[in-house]
Amino acid sequence: MNELINVTLNDSQEPVVSGRQLHDALGVNSNYTTWFDRMTDYGFVENQDYILLSNFGTQTGRGGHNKLDHIIKLDMAKEIAMIQRTERGKQVRQYFIQIEKDFNSPEKIMARALLMADKKIHKLETQIEADKPKVLFADAVSASHSSILVGDLAKLISQNGYKIGGNRLFVWLRENGYLIKRRGSDWNMPTQRSMEMKLFEIKESTITHPDGHISVSRTVKVTGKGQQYFINKFLNGYVA
Repeated sequence: MNELINVTLNDSQEPVVSGRQLHDALGVNSNYTTWFDRMTDYGFVENQDYILLSNFGTQTGRGGHNKLDHIIKLDMAKEIAMIQRTERGKQVRQYFIQIEKDFNSPEKIMARALLMADKKIHKLETQIEADKPKVLFADAVSASHSSILVGDLAKLISQNGYKIGGNRLFVWLRENGYLIKRRGSDWNMPTQRSMEMKLFEIKESTITHPDGHISVSRTVKVTGKGQQYFINKFLNGYVA
């Protein structure tokens, strides 16, 4: 069958036609806008049976009028062809019926199903890629049940995609105000802000020396909350 009018598929894989092409194929004498407005009086619903083709909405044709077009579903197009009550309308309707039969053939149904499945897979893969930092973050957090050393935090961050060593992490923490960078007894200890945010805790242990005197050793550890906080910063690109 010769092609009377171009039939395409919309995003939902439904057959649709151009309102203007249908108007031309039917050989209607009145102008397109007047004719289409008259057709919608038969109860067709915008955004259900047809949509306005916005690309045409701002184009100016002869006489300064906006050149409108519509995307029409095949069922609406068949009914419009029947409404014309002309030999040409009958031909166009029969053409659409044949197109519909072909559209509903097992081969075409399978082809559309495969296409939809491929689109869903592609969408899922895109979403997985977008969510990867969040997944990595969640994996890292699930492994963080207790406080860990700063060096272990560096390993955790590196395992999740941002390569950084313990020494460089210490430098970054000092430069960004999380650890004290002033040389002295408090060097590399958490700042007041870090402690208030509960990002670190200090583990103290006593050491008895051979001469009998006792000293206190302080070790900085990153809390579970701190691990979440810093991993989130590194994996989501908040690090300068």
